[in-house]
Amino acid sequence: MSSGLQIYSQQQYGLQDEIAVAAEEAAALDALPLSEQLVLAVLRHRPRHLPDDDALLLLRLRFFDWSGSRGRYSHTRAVYHSVFRLLSRSRRSAVVVDWLRLFSNANATPARSRFHDTLVVGYAVAGDPQRGLSILGRMRFRGLDLDAFSSHILLNSLVEASLHEYADSFARHLAASPVATCIRIKSLCRQARSRDAVALLDTLPFDQASSAPAAGSIITDLCRRGRFDDAAQIVDRFPSADVYGSWIHGLVEAGRLDTTLQFLSEKKEAEGYIPDGPRYDKLTYRLLRSNRLGEVYDLLVEMMEEGIAPGRSTMNAALCFFCKAGLVEVAAHLYRSRMELGVNPNKDVYNNLIRALCRVGDTEEACLVLEQAMAEGYFPGRQTFTMFANVLCQEGKLDRVRVLLDRALKQEACPTDSVLAKYLVALCKSGDVEAACAVPQMAGSKSPKGLYRYESTYKSLIRALILIRRVDVLPRLLLEMQDMGHIPSRSLYQSVVCALCEVSRYAEVLELLNNQLQRTDLHPRVCYNYFIAGAGHAKKADMAREVYNQMEYSGLEPSGDSNVLLLMSYLRSKRIGDALNFFNFIRDKKTPGTKLYNVFISGLCEAQKPEQAMVFWREAREKGLVPSISCYEQLVLLLCSVKDYDNVVKVIDDFKETGRPVSAFLCNVLLLHTLRGSDLLKAWKRSEQATVKPEEIQGKGVGRFLIGELIMMFAGGIRNMNDLEDLEEDLEKHFPVDVYTYNMLLRGLSMVGRMDSACNLFERLCRKGYEPNRWTFDIMVHGFCKNSDRDEAERWMEAMHRNGFYPTCLYKYLIDQAQVNLAFCIFQAKA
Repeated sequence: MSSGLQIYSQQQYGLQDEIAVAAEEAAALDALPLSEQLVLAVLRHRPRHLPDDDALLLLRLRFFDWSGSRGRYSHTRAVYHSVFRLLSRSRRSAVVVDWLRLFSNANATPARSRFHDTLVVGYAVAGDPQRGLSILGRMRFRGLDLDAFSSHILLNSLVEASLHEYADSFARHLAASPVATCIRIKSLCRQARSRDAVALLDTLPFDQASSAPAAGSIITDLCRRGRFDDAAQIVDRFPSADVYGSWIHGLVEAGRLDTTLQFLSEKKEAEGYIPDGPRYDKLTYRLLRSNRLGEVYDLLVEMMEEGIAPGRSTMNAALCFFCKAGLVEVAAHLYRSRMELGVNPNKDVYNNLIRALCRVGDTEEACLVLEQAMAEGYFPGRQTFTMFANVLCQEGKLDRVRVLLDRALKQEACPTDSVLAKYLVALCKSGDVEAACAVPQMAGSKSPKGLYRYESTYKSLIRALILIRRVDVLPRLLLEMQDMGHIPSRSLYQSVVCALCEVSRYAEVLELLNNQLQRTDLHPRVCYNYFIAGAGHAKKADMAREVYNQMEYSGLEPSGDSNVLLLMSYLRSKRIGDALNFFNFIRDKKTPGTKLYNVFISGLCEAQKPEQAMVFWREAREKGLVPSISCYEQLVLLLCSVKDYDNVVKVIDDFKETGRPVSAFLCNVLLLHTLRGSDLLKAWKRSEQATVKPEEIQGKGVGRFLIGELIMMFAGGIRNMNDLEDLEEDLEKHFPVDVYTYNMLLRGLSMVGRMDSACNLFERLCRKGYEPNRWTFDIMVHGFCKNSDRDEAERWMEAMHRNGFYPTCLYKYLIDQAQVNLAFCIFQAKA
């Protein structure tokens, strides 16, 4: 018999699934054996593929309507009650009333047992108890009456409608029962007759009073009216889980959260009381509203320990609050515990959690959450999507951005223009130029014009096209950029012109120049200068000269900047003769300024023309012009490289007359060449002004005095110096030393074998905040190799590798030489 019932139950559940899937297939439905049990099972069934409550209710009502129209079956009272409950829970009272009218038009037949009971219950559920009372009157006229269940529904409906006089009158004719008493107590509480309600509660047996909602109604009403002491007395008189639950509900509704937490703690410790899930949810939600996140977390952990699953809305709200408060680790832990808690996060949780993880830079975890969200059928909102994509672009995780964009397109969720623009910029920075050029096509059917409203899009795309030498579209993009209201920068103009000149597209350069001159965005002279500079960077001096000539033909007189740019073009192109002719041409027209001399002298130094550089340097000084520090530095560097130390001394002597502070670069160059040999010292001694008195240190000779003293110290031999701290202090007082200065000092110490002092100096430079570079470590390694201290050299090599540096090609030779020296010493000792 039990096996037969099991088979029948399985058949019933199979039929329910069949109805949910094939509701539109009339042929399949006609074959169903309709009965009260089957119809009730279908009305209570909840298919997984219909999560929407409205869609599920519509499906149930359609089945109810269809099954009631079958000739071989009629709806029973229980079926109508089930439908009324469904409609009332969905707040569809108007639908209930309409159906009751249709139901009332039918006559009572033996097949429709308890016909009038159904009408009364229906109107009571629909919120129209007075009409239910009218039907009850007709029933009693015919000698009929409601059963206990229907009577209780009608009585409760009268109380809910605040028809207390009708409720009292109706209750007098009912048989005494715990349910009726509870409803009467609720009525008294709503009338603010709490004393009468307590008196009526005392008429119930203790077990019924403490377990039924009677005491709970009184406690809730007293808490609502602020009479917490009276409510606490009832809690003490009727200690039970139901009463405790009502007390917690009343305290939470009144905002007395501390009292609630204290009560829970006491009852848990004394009686082992654990609230049910809804009470926990209510308390958790109110704590969240008060931003008491620590207690919320403790409550959630307590629920997990007790095996109580929090409500979905509560858990989702908690996760969102933790994310917004920056408690990302807590939110991530709760999210990872969702399976254990039996909670399915909603879209808001996924969005808030992904954004919170992005804020703390945990993109790996954010990617996992995104994967799980999409597996659940959720896709991030626009704000979350934009933020996530931007963070991935900043971190250079462009492969994941591409996957994210592809999935967005599959979801028919077009990425925002800002995301595409930043993705394009990131691709260009990473060197993936081909992918960057394909980004505008990702807009699909959407017009890509929105993408180009960002200036960064044009800049990145232009520079990307320059890298892959697709220069044919550069002029068009530059013009479109201006049409969109963006103003190209000087460097962008130069880059475009330089790229066109490098591939000998001179006609397009001139055409672009004419188009720019027709616009009013730039002053014509500025526009000409941009194009001259671009051609000069491409080392196309002829093109730069052509633009210069066109400026003259247009009636504009070239400015000093124009002359400088054209001169730089000749120098970059290594056309020294043309540069000299142009300089003389300018000098014949007007006296050149300091800037032109600086450019010309620096260019001659870069071209390794020391004699000519000295000639024009002297000419500038004779005219009273003072070259820039950079010009002096390049001139000294060139003269030292060709070992023209006599002229080096003259330039340094002249530099002191300018009154400028000594630069670290000059000192480093002189230190380097002092270490390389004694020629610089000899030239210094030959100088008539080498004997500057120490008292001149505060005058214009400070630079030369310090440099001379420094050269003397090194030339005299670092071996004889007791300490370098005094020298360091002097250097730091009078010019900005850098790590290269320390490298020179270390080099000098290593050359004379003072590696202990070199180690001390290395520690001091680190303490002062300087970062050792490759040459710093290289000097230390070479020094120990020369001293045949292989173990120490290898230790410094390891430190070098830890800092991301690698030795020069001389290291292998020096380490081998150290081994040879060590072997020779051992052999000599044995001999």
